[in-house]
Amino acid sequence: MADMMESTGEPTAAKDAAKSDGLLKTGIIGVAITGICCFTPALVIGLGAVGLSAWLGWLDCVLLPALAVFLAITGYAMVRRSRRGA
Repeated sequence: MADMMESTGEPTAAKDAAKSDGLLKTGIIGVAITGICCFTPALVIGLGAVGLSAWLGWLDCVLLPALAVFLAITGYAMVRRSRRGA
C-alpha cells in the first residue's frame, strides 16, 4: 500500500514544496481577508446591509483569534520554506 502512495511519480521534496506553498497561500489570503474585516468597516457594512448587525458585538472575539491563527500559519509556512531552501 505504501508503494502505491509513493508511486505517483512526484518526488517527496516536490510534494513538501507544494504543501508549503499551499500553506503560505492559505495564510496570506486568510490574513488579508481577516485584516480587511478587522481594520475596515467592510464587515460592519456588509452585516448591516443584510440585517445581521446584532452580530457585531462578538465580531472581535472571532476576528482577532482568526487573524492570529492565519499569521501563525503564514509564519510556519515561511519557516518551512526557508528550511527547505537551506
